[in-house]
Amino acid sequence: MERDNQFIGQSGAFLDAVERASRAAPMRRPVLVIGERGTGKELIAERLHRLSTRWDEPLVTMNCAALPETLIEAELFGHEAGAFTGATRAREGRFEEADKGTLFLDELATLSMGAQERLLRAVEYGEVTRIGSSRPIRVDVRIVAATNEDLPRLAREGRFRSDLLDRLSFEVITLPPLRVREGDIAVLADYFGRRMAAELGWPAWPGYAEHLQVQFENHPWPGNVRELRNVVERAVYRWDDWGEPIGHVQFDPFDSPWKPVAAPQRAAEPGPGAPPPAAFQPATAFDDIEDLRAAVDAHEKAILEHALGKHRWNQRQTAKALGLTYDQLRHCIKKHELTQ
Repeated sequence: MERDNQFIGQSGAFLDAVERASRAAPMRRPVLVIGERGTGKELIAERLHRLSTRWDEPLVTMNCAALPETLIEAELFGHEAGAFTGATRAREGRFEEADKGTLFLDELATLSMGAQERLLRAVEYGEVTRIGSSRPIRVDVRIVAATNEDLPRLAREGRFRSDLLDRLSFEVITLPPLRVREGDIAVLADYFGRRMAAELGWPAWPGYAEHLQVQFENHPWPGNVRELRNVVERAVYRWDDWGEPIGHVQFDPFDSPWKPVAAPQRAAEPGPGAPPPAAFQPATAFDDIEDLRAAVDAHEKAILEHALGKHRWNQRQTAKALGLTYDQLRHCIKKHELTQ
């Protein structure tokens, strides 16, 4: 596989999903890949194709959410010349392009009900009919579909065809989010960091400061592996001294003191009989504090680690940013036993 398409990880949850994909690959049956954004659904689809008997045939990808509803059926099934305005010549659809190979349908849940009905016939009978034609065309296509939606729930709500779901769910591979992949965050961060350092021409890989490794483990990673890669590569390319461990990371690239701020909206007046506004409730984490001094010290240490990393361990700049004297900062560093 290409360098950008490697599976990196060692957690049991991740390896189980990869093993299930490997086991399902030789089958000719459809496979559903479920997972949050950035978990690697495209990589699983490629693995299913490359390890199948169709590996030397086309792997055709279609993002169902990237096209307007009026064009999805034409993209999937093709059209004849004059079938609709702008159709000046006949065109093969993705099913015909993927004949003898694999068709990967990403964002499956966004398909319209009409497209779902035609997809059902293609899956069940192995036939597609171009728009504007009455002649069905036989195709031999293995379907792999992916989504981040709860398809059984959508089916119960009438927003996804139950019979299509039955046809596509011979095997369902659910990818674990990064936050539950024990041990994989450090492995992935090291891999992406080394790769970015090599791209920048660094002669050696300095690694990460200890406090940064803790931040990586504590971040919830809503964008999963894709977010981790962006965060790591951004941190590496912004770091000036490859001889020192990387000590600062920005998780949100839009975080800036100068970012646009929405105009405040005037709160609506409560109507007659409306309940009074709820009293302020402290964060639930406060209820778990049993040692106030230890909690305060931990918070102070986290602030210091972040500020020192942000200012490349320039202690005078860090002191100025935190409103401390140089001696006060030195005292805090010694107190918390911080090292670069």
